[in-house]
Parts: sequence; C-alpha cells; structure tokens
Amino acid sequence: MIKQMLEKSWKVASIIVLAASLAACGSGGGAKQAATGADKGKDTAAPAASSSKYPEKPLGIVAPSGAGGGWDMTARTIAKVLGETKIYEKPVSVENKPGGGGTVFMAEYATKDVKDNYKLFVSSPPILINNIKKEGNTPYGFKDTTPLAQLTKDYGAIAVAANSKYNDLKSLLADMKADPTKLTVAGGSAPGSMDHVVAILPAFKYGIDPKKIKYVSYDGGGEAVTALLGGNADVLGTDASSLDQYVKAGKIKILAVAAPQRLGGSLKDVPTMKEQGVDAEFLIWRGIFGPKEMSADAKKYWDDALKKMVESDQWKKEVQANNWETDYKKSDDFKTYLTQQETQIKDIMTALGMQK
Repeated sequence: MIKQMLEKSWKVASIIVLAASLAACGSGGGAKQAATGADKGKDTAAPAASSSKYPEKPLGIVAPSGAGGGWDMTARTIAKVLGETKIYEKPVSVENKPGGGGTVFMAEYATKDVKDNYKLFVSSPPILINNIKKEGNTPYGFKDTTPLAQLTKDYGAIAVAANSKYNDLKSLLADMKADPTKLTVAGGSAPGSMDHVVAILPAFKYGIDPKKIKYVSYDGGGEAVTALLGGNADVLGTDASSLDQYVKAGKIKILAVAAPQRLGGSLKDVPTMKEQGVDAEFLIWRGIFGPKEMSADAKKYWDDALKKMVESDQWKKEVQANNWETDYKKSDDFKTYLTQQETQIKDIMTALGMQK
C-alpha cells in the first residue's frame, strides 16, 4: 500500500517533491524609486503605483541560507534584474540568514516582520516540508506569508567529487544497498527537508530503506558542496542548477538529474535517473514571498512588477545562465498551488514516516 501510494505521489505533475513537483538559495544590485507623477515622462519599466505611494524605501530580499545555494542565487538574480530593468527604482539588497534549513528565519519573519512591505524572501519546497516533517519542524509555513510569485523550476541532482570512484548512479546505489551506512550523504537542508528528500528518493526507488541512509545536513548548498569537496561527505543531494559552477571547474561529477529529460548547458551530458533504471523525478520550484499582513497596494505592485521582471530580456538571460526554467505563477495562482502541494507532501512524508 505504501509503495503504491508513493508511486502515485512521486509522479503527480508539477509537484514539489519526489516524482512530480516538490519542488534548494547576499548583496544585491541597486535600483531607483518607482515612477511617480513627476516622473511619468520617463521611459521606465516600473509598474504604475496608481494612487499608492508604494514603493518609497529600499527593498531587502532575504535568502534564508548561507551563500552559494539555490536560494542565494535566486535572491541575487532577482535583485540584479530589478535593478537593471529599473522595475524597482530604490536600492535592493540581499541578506543571508542561515539556520535550520530556513526555520530560524521563518520564526523571526512570521512573528516580527508581519507588516514589513520592504522585506521579501525567497523559498522553495522547504517552506512546506519544514512545517510538515517530524524532525526539526517549524510551526510557521506559507500561510504565515503572502506568496507573491512562483518564478522558476529546477531539478534535483546526485553528485560526487571529481575524484570519486563512482561514475554512474547505479554503482553508487549498489554499494549503498549493500551497506546503507557505508556512505555519508550531504545536503544543504535539515533531515526530512528538501535536499534530504532529493538524496533519498533514488535510494528508496532502488529498494533501500531511507531511514538507514547516513545523511548530514548543512546550512545551504554552498556548505554542503564544501563538505563534499573536503572529503567530509561521499555524496551530495541538491538542486542541479547550483552545481553548474563546480561542474565547469571540474570539481564534481553529477551522476544523475531527477528530470524528465536531460538538461541543457554544462549539464547536457548528465543522464537522468530514469535513463539509469531508477524511476524518479524531482521538480524544485522557487518563489518569492512577502509578509502575512502585506498591504493591498504593495501586493498589487509586486503582482505587476514580478510579471514584468520574468518577461524581461534581462531575466531570460539570467535564467539561461543558471540552467533554470521560468515557471511563473502570479500571487493568487501561486497560493492555490501551494495549498495543493501541502496536501500531497503530507501524504508523501506520512508514507516515509517523516511526518510530525
């Protein structure tokens, strides 16, 4: 029964986790104030603020992790494009706030910043998983925020250091099945969270008890890669796009991506898990959020501004450079999507015995 439940859950299209859509992370570019009545003659991409005075102050975007991972890259890209396009015309900064795979930041944001229209943050499936999982969970989730937009999709990946003896996923899983405690698996999020699920998904599909896998968590993908390169871990489970720079530098090998087909760019030669006989997919969405009590005018502003951003040439260039895919959903649609995914993730975490 559990196996059937998982088989069904992993394959739901556009899900955040396992086989469908589970969908891993600061100093940003400057910008100038959005157009007001006195500036109407200027050629600007900024959305009209109508009778509202928002935005009037600099913007801060938080990446709830250390530098170098998917959240950090996403936050920096948003800040860069908002500045380059002048969509947001005041300064935009990015701040890293690591801890507990995003749980430390959420505890502060959901209690102290509930009305701060000028503090946004980026997240992905962990905002759902951390609220549902048994170990290291948080009482705060997406319902304690204002979801503003889903922006991109990415895929999970399994990687090893360049000097590793493993060159394909099946040989790694064969050794792991023989002795699940033999290998140390690293991830940039807490046990039961996104990188953990990315790492155990192919193992589970290969018939390995996920509870026996030796998983070590780090604050962000950057720290997890450092552990891998330093010999403190044998395997890494994370998002594919954050590994691009390390692949180009010849520091790591990606054994498989959890995508329906091969990715492009520097990862074009990396086989999918399915190509190697492991029936697993893992889609990772990333989005941007505001405070729970965000004002109506600020929410309207960001609905317009973020749509303009993802349609800009600057954004498309960055998406291609980072091996992402744009997967835009406006605020209301994003909120509906998150509600659906929450139910599906509860089913998956329950089946794995990881629910709280």
